[in-house]
Amino acid sequence: MTHLTLIEKTALVFLFFVNAALAQTFTINGKVTDASNGETLLGCNILVIGEGKSIRASTNEYGFYSITLAKGTYELRFSYVGYIEYGTDIALNGNTVLNVVLTDNSTLSEVVISTNKNDKTKSTSIGSERINIKDIENLPVIFGEKDILKTIQLLPGVKSNGEAGIGFSVRGGGFDQNLILLDEAPVYNASHLLGFFSTFNSDALKSATLIKGNPPAQYGGRLSSVLDVVMKDGGNQEATYSGGLGLISSRINIAAPIQKNKSSFLISARRTYADLFLKASKDFKDNQIYFYDLNFKANYEINAKNKAYLSAYFGRDVLGIGTGFGIDWGNATATFRLNSILSPKVFVNTSLIYSKYSYNVSINSGSDVDFGSTLEDYNLKQDYQWYFNTRNKLRFGFNTIFHNIDPTRVSGDQISQDVSAKTIRKNIENALYLSHEYQVFDWMKTEYGVRYSAFSIMGSGLYNYYSAGVKTGSVELEKGEIGKTYSNLEPRLSVNFNLSQHSSIKLAYAKNTQNLHLLSNSTSGRPSDQWIGSTFNVKPEISHQFSAGYFRYFGNGNYELNTEAYYKKLTNQIDYKNGANINTAPDLESELLYGKGRAYGFEMQIKKNKGKFTGWLSYTLSKTEKQIDGINNDRWYNARQDRTHDLSLVSTYEFNDKWTFSALFVYNTGNAVTFPSGKYEINGSTVFYYNGRNQDRMPDYHRLDLSATLKLRSSKEYNSSLNFSLYNAYGRENAYLIDFEDDPDNPAQTRAVQTALFKFIPSVTYNFSF
Repeated sequence: MTHLTLIEKTALVFLFFVNAALAQTFTINGKVTDASNGETLLGCNILVIGEGKSIRASTNEYGFYSITLAKGTYELRFSYVGYIEYGTDIALNGNTVLNVVLTDNSTLSEVVISTNKNDKTKSTSIGSERINIKDIENLPVIFGEKDILKTIQLLPGVKSNGEAGIGFSVRGGGFDQNLILLDEAPVYNASHLLGFFSTFNSDALKSATLIKGNPPAQYGGRLSSVLDVVMKDGGNQEATYSGGLGLISSRINIAAPIQKNKSSFLISARRTYADLFLKASKDFKDNQIYFYDLNFKANYEINAKNKAYLSAYFGRDVLGIGTGFGIDWGNATATFRLNSILSPKVFVNTSLIYSKYSYNVSINSGSDVDFGSTLEDYNLKQDYQWYFNTRNKLRFGFNTIFHNIDPTRVSGDQISQDVSAKTIRKNIENALYLSHEYQVFDWMKTEYGVRYSAFSIMGSGLYNYYSAGVKTGSVELEKGEIGKTYSNLEPRLSVNFNLSQHSSIKLAYAKNTQNLHLLSNSTSGRPSDQWIGSTFNVKPEISHQFSAGYFRYFGNGNYELNTEAYYKKLTNQIDYKNGANINTAPDLESELLYGKGRAYGFEMQIKKNKGKFTGWLSYTLSKTEKQIDGINNDRWYNARQDRTHDLSLVSTYEFNDKWTFSALFVYNTGNAVTFPSGKYEINGSTVFYYNGRNQDRMPDYHRLDLSATLKLRSSKEYNSSLNFSLYNAYGRENAYLIDFEDDPDNPAQTRAVQTALFKFIPSVTYNFSF
């Protein structure tokens, strides 16, 4: 007779209960796609009814879902905004693959803003907003170009960094503290034409998700937000063509199958042509000002369990004034991804990612000067999603990035060797992450996880040590030598308490770490701003964000109310010495000072989702401050992106089948700035002096934009429309810059000179698709 040990008996009992729990459970999995073009539908709602209960689920970012249920009979309902709901009954007695195709409801008689009740009141995500590209088609925009980055500036907690620009700050963060991804590839400068256009051609985009500081563990590397932009896959059913003709730019988009139902591609191109008008002018024919960009994506279904994607982006701006000045800048990205279904419960994505940003400036005025900079990334990422059961989902993976940073190189006839010879910086950034989404009770759901990040400084090159901007020593690293590694554990937690079917309260905490830092003397960003990695002096920036929110649907789901409050504690913050010049300093780290920061605020949004009249009202009350050793007598001062009030009102009215009208109004407190507090004269020249940092304010900003869209033709074969927009409808001359100079009538007095960029800007765009 065999005698079992206590450990063996315990193991057998454990296995008995595990087998009893799993013996009669089976998994339904599959993908949800669009019937007309094969595009996967991310975030599609799935409702399972049966066996005396109902269960909710949704598709992931690749349209995949997995639901484990006990043996029995169930009804499944698949719903997605703008699509006809699909329902089916299934007798579950084994693992089942159910791929679902949804049909676009093109006969909708009313406007519907994309919303997802399951996301808002059932999920644990807080401070997150998914934007459907169709929702922004009728919004009034400058120069007639619909732009995802301008749209997110109308959301609570998001602030524009300048007139008509695409730079933005989130919950008091700098614009470098936003992780902007295009098909997983980081985009380091998302602007065209000095910030008036973004790099994102909306014709090529499927969706965008903004996460304000409480990201799941798979995201990392920035303090304030994640903007995850997804490109369309390209139609695998039939070829489609779309585009637009505007006053200063045009675009074309082609999507077509390579092999029907198996592979497809998308090509999207855009270019401005203001330079062509300049060539027709005698005075400006030698000047250049234009940008272009190109999006490409292809996919191939290897078999039922594996699918490959290849996407790429390339864009460039060119600005030149005769032969005396020229600047060009741009991004290039490429992503190869392999989706694999390892089992009915396990989905894995493997990505190889490349990203590059560079700029070059040439000045020819007696003596030639050239300078430029490059940031290049090579990235390997693997992400696993394990749908353990209907109450538990695990997500884990790793990410390795090799950063190659070439700081500003200056060369020319009269440039010293110290300025021109700057060492290329190399860094390796590694991360491991794990998160667990757990339905504790029917009324309580939580997601908790941790991200471990490690950033290593690599040779070769000379690194200087500074204290309060004064050099105290240096160290030289050999090629491939690791000089220092910064490691951080980043816990994440969010909890959702359902008060009812229509309302919930959410609480969240997140620690985020940032090892890449953008150095800029402007509030809105310039092409020549410089990226640097953490060094012996520049430590990783760290934030701890606490947030709470209340969400409610009312009026039979036609209206929703979102309110959130947050507090963010920041350490290892960076600012500049008085009079710093980061472009010409022999070592730009000598211009930096360090300290801490804090940001806190309240956000509210009221949205009308359905009907002929739709829109939203967003309001933000916030404060952002820094305390840096050596600045403002070591006292707290306003960060330059600090604004007390931000208000956005967006409305769309579908007048009839032909006409749709839109309007948006924005108001905000002026940015924090430093104005001179006095002046003195040296050798006949006036020199201004300043007291506290950012103690003054720009004038308040407000603007009304109007838009009207006329449908010229609408059928299955061909659609066309004209969009008329008026930017700044009542001609408000908002201050872009304020300079100070001696009053010519009384030199002892000082006068302020305000520069405004725009008054009225009308635009007309013709859009088509077939």
